[in-house]
Amino acid sequence: MIKILFVCLGNICRSPMAEYVLKDMVKKEGIEENFYIDSAATSTEEIGNPVHNGTRNKLHEMQIECGNHIARRMTKEAYKMFDYIIGMEERNITNIKRIVGEDRENKIFKLLDFSERPRDIADPWYTGNFDKTYEDIVEGLKGFLDYLYEKNKGWDLKNGKSI
Repeated sequence: MIKILFVCLGNICRSPMAEYVLKDMVKKEGIEENFYIDSAATSTEEIGNPVHNGTRNKLHEMQIECGNHIARRMTKEAYKMFDYIIGMEERNITNIKRIVGEDRENKIFKLLDFSERPRDIADPWYTGNFDKTYEDIVEGLKGFLDYLYEKNKGWDLKNGKSI
């Protein structure tokens, strides 16, 4: 099982969007049983709050459910629990490393580093542009899935076993 944690500042906009979009993608591919996907914040500002209405509305528009997601802060233990800890911007990466310490196992990535145009995903809390955030997240997730397929060539993700 591949365990993925998406991280942003507050866990109400970008990281839950990435979490639920990836859950939808792997479900449509019939490989969801091979993944554990979650999200968290680096700050305490939004802890206990639901997904931002802009994120909820965009996901609803794309027919993706986000349930009763409640913002939570990541912990140092997340480094042991997850195979990939994926931030949305460079500031997230810095803050993730402050929480978990040194990235000795190379688990920490920025989502759009998996794309052909590495860059930060702008925070729609400030920009108000949830459509652009969604497009960037989808671009990063497609690149991430391509990376996983390439990295795990000997593993049949559809059946969760070595081939």
